[in-house]
Amino acid sequence: MDSWEATVEARIRAAQEQGEFDDLPGMGKPIPGRGQPYDESWWIKSFLEREKLPTDLLLPTPLQLRRRIEQVPDEVRDLPTEKSVRAFVADLNAQILSWLRTPTGPRVAVRPVNADEVVRRWRAERKTPAAAIPAPPRAAAPRRRGWRPPWRRRVA
Repeated sequence: MDSWEATVEARIRAAQEQGEFDDLPGMGKPIPGRGQPYDESWWIKSFLEREKLPTDLLLPTPLQLRRRIEQVPDEVRDLPTEKSVRAFVADLNAQILSWLRTPTGPRVAVRPVNADEVVRRWRAERKTPAAAIPAPPRAAAPRRRGWRPPWRRRVA
């Protein structure tokens, strides 16, 4: 054991003499968190801070979904078309339905988002009202007269 420690100390001393420890980040600065009470999740918090990730990632899935549902009006506000708003809501509803099929985590009521309601709010917040944008012309569907299901047709 003594020979192993001597070898390690010799290598550290040689590295110091060569200047390999001179420009390390944090050199001469106090150790972060020193003097503060111990926190069991210090490494998670430091990882999220270092990687600039939102703290929402720590929440269980149903709470993440509830938070996303609350943020829907803010997230769709800048979307350019109704189609993109509906696509966003459809994607969120797919995630919600996926969780509802196999729920994990705490039992929290999470329901799919009503796309028509989101589009109605999106239109109300738009600068140009939907009435000012002309709707594309719709061709009238040909009216079927005398159509009957195959089992009710008269055989001539």
